Amino acid sequence: MEEANKTPPFLGQLKKDSVADCIGATQLVRLNRLPVAIGIKARVYAKLEYFNAGGSVKDRIAKRMVEKAERDGTIKPGDTLIEASSGNTGIAIALMAAIRGYKCIITLSQKMSLEKEQILKALGAKVIRTPGGVPIDSPDSIISVAQRLQREIPNSSILNQYTNPDNPAAHEFGTAEELWYQTEGHIDVLISGAGTGGTITGTTRVLKKRSKDILCVAVDPIGSVLARPDELNNAKAEYKVEGIGYYFVPEVLDRAEPDLWIKTSDRDSFQYARRLVQEEGLLCGGSSGATIAALVQVIEARPELNTEDKLIVVILPDSLRNYLTKFANDDWMSEHGYNSL
Repeated sequence: MEEANKTPPFLGQLKKDSVADCIGATQLVRLNRLPVAIGIKARVYAKLEYFNAGGSVKDRIAKRMVEKAERDGTIKPGDTLIEASSGNTGIAIALMAAIRGYKCIITLSQKMSLEKEQILKALGAKVIRTPGGVPIDSPDSIISVAQRLQREIPNSSILNQYTNPDNPAAHEFGTAEELWYQTEGHIDVLISGAGTGGTITGTTRVLKKRSKDILCVAVDPIGSVLARPDELNNAKAEYKVEGIGYYFVPEVLDRAEPDLWIKTSDRDSFQYARRLVQEEGLLCGGSSGATIAALVQVIEARPELNTEDKLIVVILPDSLRNYLTKFANDDWMSEHGYNSL
C-alpha cells in the first residue's frame, strides 16, 4: 500500500516563483479515438499549448520578448506595452504586463472574438477595436493604430511580434527542444498552423537540423496569403478561423522553412476542432482543428506515412475558452453553414 505521507513526485517542479514560470514545457498527448475514426493508423500526438499560463502558444513569445526587452533596458515596469494582435499574443503580453507591472494596450480587429476582448480587459489591458479586413498599410489597421498610439504615448513600446526575432527564437529554444525530447527524436511529421509564423519557423528550423527526414507542414487558411508557392493563395475569401493566416507576410515567417504548405477551409477547421473536444476531451480552439484537416490532406497525399510505426505531432495553439460564442456554439455553426464535413 502506498504511504499516505509519501512526497508526491515532481513536487519541486510544481512550486513556481511566478505564473510566468508556468509557460512552456506543455504536454504531448496521444490522440486515440479521432485518428481511428478518420482512418489514420499513424500515432498522432497533440502538443497542448493551451496548457500555458495564458492559454496559448503565444505565451512563449510574450515571455521571451518582454524578458529580452527588460534585459536590453528598452522597457521598465510602469511603461506601457502596446501590441497589435489577433488576440492570443495580446492576452499573453497583458499577462506578462500584469506580472511585471506594465500598462498594456492591445489593438484588436473587430473580427476577433468577444471572449478575447473580455480576457484582455480582465487582465487590465485597454482594448482598441479596429475594422476587420483592411489592408495592413491602412491607417485603421491594427498595426497602424498601434504605431500611432506608440508615437502619442510617452514611455510606450511595441514589442512587435511580426518582426521581433525573439518570436521564432522562443520556439527554437523552447517548443522544438521539448518536442525532440518528448518524442525521443522519433518524429516523422510536424504539423503547425501559421500566423505570424514564429511557431512553424522556429520549430522547423531546429527539427530539420536534427533530422532531415522530418516532414514539416505549415497550415494556412483559404483566403490567407502566407502559403508557398503563391499559387496556393489565389482563392479570394474571408476566413473566420482566428489565430492563423494573414493578408500580409510577417517578417519573422520564413516561408521556405516548411517542406509543405496546406490550405484549409473554415468548415473543416471548426468541425475537426469540435471533434477534438468531443472525441478526445481536448478543450482547444478552432485553429487546432485546422491541423487535423491538414493531417487528413497529408495522409491522402502521402499514404506511406499512414503506418503504425510513424509518429505525427500536431500543435494545438489555443483554447476553447476564446470561442464559446463562435465554433463551440451550435447556432453559430448553423448560421455560417459549417454543420457538416
